[in-house]
Amino acid sequence: MNRRPEVRVESPTERINAGTTDIDLLSTQDILRVLNSEDRLVPEAVGHALPELARAVDLAVASLRAGGRVHYVGAGTSGRLAVLDAAELVPTFNVPPDWFVAHQAGGAEAFRHAVEDAEDDTASGAASIEAQAGGSDFVLGLSASGRTPFVLGALGAARRLGAATALVSANPGVASSAPADVVITVDTGPEPVTGSTRMKAGTAQKLVLTSLSTATMIRLGRTYSNLMVSMVATNAKLRGRTLSILQEATGASERDCQRALAEAGGELKVALVHLLSGADVERASAALDRADGHVREALRSLE
Repeated sequence: MNRRPEVRVESPTERINAGTTDIDLLSTQDILRVLNSEDRLVPEAVGHALPELARAVDLAVASLRAGGRVHYVGAGTSGRLAVLDAAELVPTFNVPPDWFVAHQAGGAEAFRHAVEDAEDDTASGAASIEAQAGGSDFVLGLSASGRTPFVLGALGAARRLGAATALVSANPGVASSAPADVVITVDTGPEPVTGSTRMKAGTAQKLVLTSLSTATMIRLGRTYSNLMVSMVATNAKLRGRTLSILQEATGASERDCQRALAEAGGELKVALVHLLSGADVERASAALDRADGHVREALRSLE
């Protein structure tokens, strides 16, 4: 039986942007004005995808609560953005370094230099997931076109392992055929420079990644209110920020906050629960352990 030829669905990012065809004739300021005007379309496009993004957040939360991990998979700009987001979560939210794992086509070398044909290697994408993921994990693929072989190979392998999956794409045409449980389509339209997905599509991916990881951390109790109470104070600036966060959250004096931090061994959450509840640091620490680090749950248990 003859196989029907594959239909290639053109991504909006590959189309000509009618509003920028004369961009090379403009003054510097007008070039920037046009680019800025195009960039303003991105947040609205991300907003249309919030229901699907919420589903992806819930999958990430469920995986981490079950002892699994979150994997980002991308090539080129997508892979670099994935590496950036995963790296920033450790100091910001004090998460274990293996909670979020970034897989970039071409490996570490591709972070600084283009690695030819790496994104076309379906088997390599599959192998990267097969070697590091399991059935309790969540795998998020990033592909502006929605058809990057490295990413699709990784998602296919993840599904065979029983892992939850999602795809972030700028191409609505692939939504129905994507090998993922959730498809997050952010239609940013034609790029100002045709096909340059480091522009609007890349900005959309950055917004999606930042929102997904931040919402996941909030759901897991890595914040209290809108404060970064889980961050790692690795330098003088961050130690000062720890003190200011504690003052902001409790309304206590600088002296009392310094004392509480000292008694808590520098653990911001312990000092916070201690000051807000009146419990000693030992009880505050135990309450946080029982609450898996959720400050509000720990406080409720001490009422």
